[in-house]
Amino acid sequence: MSKLNDDALQIIEQILPYFQPSYSMTLELVDIINEKRDVPVVLENITMQDDYEGNFTTRRVLIYTLRFTAKTYLFGPISSATKDVIKKTSVGYVSGDSKSTTRDVIYTTLPRSIKNYTGTVLTTLSKDITKEDTLITVNSAASIVKGVYLEIEGEEVYVTLVTGNVLTVERGKDGTPITSHLSGAQAKSITTEDDLLIEEGDDFGFSGSIEWKWQKNLINSMKLLM
Repeated sequence: MSKLNDDALQIIEQILPYFQPSYSMTLELVDIINEKRDVPVVLENITMQDDYEGNFTTRRVLIYTLRFTAKTYLFGPISSATKDVIKKTSVGYVSGDSKSTTRDVIYTTLPRSIKNYTGTVLTTLSKDITKEDTLITVNSAASIVKGVYLEIEGEEVYVTLVTGNVLTVERGKDGTPITSHLSGAQAKSITTEDDLLIEEGDDFGFSGSIEWKWQKNLINSMKLLM
């Protein structure tokens, strides 16, 4: 809106060059997941309205109307999952020609808990440990074996070796924070029972297995030759 037509034209000529015929803006449409999309704004048309009527003492008003169309995105409501939650995924690598394909490798993953849900305590620490320690001395390692995961005050550790009551571990597994722990801290088990109790929206890791199909075919062929 302007009083003089020259003023209105100077304003319009600063706007129009941005539209060729559209101007794209990057908008964060879903802030929770940091979803950003480019939204084109199209200039459809321009109309001018002159409201001047009367003598020279009457105020003259010029109105330029610019019509735009924004091609944006609409997202439906998010509902809580009550069933059909993915519990297992498998990826197959297929080789062969177009007539006869064979699945050579199958990789299967399952969600794995990174903390204790059942409340089972296996032992307690007999010595303080710092963030750099990879040797953990416990009061009793009788129920702990190599290759298991433990939770110590929110930190997940992986046991690589058991020597008496000394555990050799890998610290801060699956992104859990590495912290110092005092003597007497509880070492809780992480088992398949905890995997079944993973809560919706909670953090978890993955356990995977690989099946080599060509090995089975090779073994079967050797049996036939024998």
